[in-house]
Amino acid sequence: MVQVRTYILKPTSLIPNSPHVLIHYPGLFLDKVSTPGFNCTELYDLYKSNGWESQWVARYGPTQTSHYHSGAHEAMTVISGEGATIRFGVADTSDDVEEHTHGNGHEDGGIWVEAKKGDVFILPAGLAHKTYDPKPGPVEFAFFQCKDEDGKVIRDEKKARAFFEGVEIGDNFQMMGSYPYGNEWDFAVGGDHKGRERQVWNVPIPERDPVLGTSREGMCGLWHESPAKSKL
Repeated sequence: MVQVRTYILKPTSLIPNSPHVLIHYPGLFLDKVSTPGFNCTELYDLYKSNGWESQWVARYGPTQTSHYHSGAHEAMTVISGEGATIRFGVADTSDDVEEHTHGNGHEDGGIWVEAKKGDVFILPAGLAHKTYDPKPGPVEFAFFQCKDEDGKVIRDEKKARAFFEGVEIGDNFQMMGSYPYGNEWDFAVGGDHKGRERQVWNVPIPERDPVLGTSREGMCGLWHESPAKSKL
């Protein structure tokens, strides 16, 4: 039986967040990603079968800017490393790196989750997130995107599978990012959609959970039955 955790994050003065819950499947793929010889094509194939397109693998550095995606839902899968802290739901309010990472330089109302190897997170469009303190670390941030030389997402299956097969999976904290077909992701920060939150909340719900498909344990049961937008 799949373990499912959900979190409700209401809008803040700077972040839209979402009427849909943040979904967390702790350790769902721990056995898979710990198998000798594992490569990302196994996850690419699963997500593709459910209508989701994997686009990147990231090796996380000490911290990052709190951000959200205004036009895309996102699945993040931890494929290596011991763990990292992810703060959800609030914007950075300080330009000082130490203050917005470990101090009080952020809005109130967020949650902190310790992400572990094999975890899957499904983030609705508009949900702020910030990954920091990866273990082992510190290392320099590296972002590997499945794009061609013109900067376009590679949608040819053979070429995309070759890309993910070639991504090096080390001991550092890495996640793989996937999006529903048709969604275009951006990098929005606090205040970017102030007064236009409903535009973000109206991003269509995918037909299938990237991992569980049409099972009601996942997105299909949780997001299709989420509170009405008028209650936000």
